[in-house]
Order: sequence, then structure tokens, then C-alpha cells
Amino acid sequence: MDACGDHGGLVIGDRGAGGAGALVLTFGRCVEEQNLLNSTFQAARHQKRALVCPFFTAGYPDLAASAGLLRTAQEAGCGCVEWGIPFSDPVADGPVIQASFTAALERGVTPARALEAVGEARKNGVTIPVVAMVSFSIVFRHGVEIFCQRCRENGVNGLIIPDLPLEEAPAVVKLARHAGLGSCLLVSPATPARRRAEITRLCDGFVYYLSVAGITGERQKLPADMADNLAQMRRETDQPICVGFGIATPAQAAQVAQLADGVIVGSAIIRRLTECGDTGSTAASCVGPFLRELVAAVDGRQASAQPV
Repeated sequence: MDACGDHGGLVIGDRGAGGAGALVLTFGRCVEEQNLLNSTFQAARHQKRALVCPFFTAGYPDLAASAGLLRTAQEAGCGCVEWGIPFSDPVADGPVIQASFTAALERGVTPARALEAVGEARKNGVTIPVVAMVSFSIVFRHGVEIFCQRCRENGVNGLIIPDLPLEEAPAVVKLARHAGLGSCLLVSPATPARRRAEITRLCDGFVYYLSVAGITGERQKLPADMADNLAQMRRETDQPICVGFGIATPAQAAQVAQLADGVIVGSAIIRRLTECGDTGSTAASCVGPFLRELVAAVDGRQASAQPV
């Protein structure tokens, strides 16, 4: 039985295996609820398929257009979205995503507006999981519990906090879990085995595996050691594993789908938005076809793609 008592809540349910039945803290009490992020990955595993998880910058090319892209992703068959909350000092983002953050901030996008955009998308029929990627400095400034509650109120299902110190992570993960949010912590090829085990034990959304140590950005080929690294992680955790950083083409996405539960594509999508002229009216038509190509490649090559 999980406990909400230390936050003034009432314990009314068991979380169950794998964290699927998340306890949600709402106005001082706990409510048992199936976390959409968990159930989506569980269903995909049952179907023996990986999920395409695009990255969008909240507020790029503008706030309304980026919210509309959530619907575009859903209609293209994507299974999950990583929702980047702009920050002036990006943690691990390459130049393409950094530029989109800068543009969004110049248009007045704040963390509150970024979360509210998800809420608007939910009202317009978006039902796939949305995971917010946010700097810990933003979360800390708002207060962890308050920020998690605001995420939940706006229909966000999980958190990726790339600069969260491991020493701070258990307390943050606990508060996120009480708000019904899955925590998705990062592991890189350079993460030592003992530290990797600590990180994966804390994950209750998915494990975010960085295909390369470094910053985001498109790459011509995938790392040779990725298959071995992921196989090792499979022996250490039964949590879903999503791979990001460097995946640029449908062919690469299909390769990764042979090894992982989710394929995260970011810079290749943001670059296409930028090349379309930075106008909100064309955002969906700019990236929709590419998203459909990614989904078709992942679904079509599930059984036949050669391992990396």
C-alpha cells in the first residue's frame, strides 16, 4: 500500500504491479487512477509494438500551433509526446532545439502557458500520453508538489527532468507519483552500472535511454554499442525503455524499435518546423507526413528490421 498520509491525504488504493495504479493527490486527498502513460506502454507491449514519441517545443512555432501538433501526432498514430517546456539555459539540447526554445521564450511562453496548452489540447480530443520535459530549476522555483499538481490539472502524464540530481530524485519521484505522474529518468551510455541501476529503480514512467552521450541532434548512423547496452538494461529492469538523441530518419526509428519500447524523435521534427518558415498555420502540414512515415516504418519493420 502506498502512503499519502505524509501529504495530508487519504490512502484508498494499492498501486499494483509495475506502478500501473497510480495514487493521485488532488486537493489534499489520494485517488486511485490508472496512469495513462503506464497503460499505453503496457498495451503496446501486449501488441508487440514500439511507440513513436515525437518531441515538440511548447510555443514553437507558436503556442496554438504547438498545441495543435499534439493532435497531429495522435492522428499520425504516435503513442506518446515529449513536451519541451522552454528554458533559457537548455541542459542537453542541441542548436536546433535551443533555437526553438529561444523563439518560444521571445514570444512570451511561460511554464504555466506551456502546461495550459496541453489542457487546451485535451479539451480538443487529445488522448495520448504527454510527458513534460522541464528543467529542475523551473520545478524547484514553483515548488515540486505545486508543479506536479499543475501538470496533472492540465492533463500531463509524466515528467522528464534532465538536470535532476540523483540525490534529489527519490523525493521528486515520490511527489510526482502522488500527483499521478510517471517519472522518466535519463540513462546514457556513459552511466556507470551501479548508478544506472539506481536510476532505473526510480523510473515508473519509462527509462529514457540516450543513444549517445552529448546533446540532441540528428545523426547519420546509430551507435554500434546501442543494442548491447539496451540488452543489458533489459536484464536490469522491466520498465519500458525509450531511446532518444540522434534518431533522424524512419529507417533509424525502425531499427531502434527492434530494441526499445519507444522511439523519441526531436531535432528532425523541430528542423522541419523551422524550414517551413516558422509559421503556425503550416505546422501540422510540415510535420504530419514525417510523423506518419515514422509510424509506418516502426510498425512495418517490427518483424523484419535487422538489429543495430
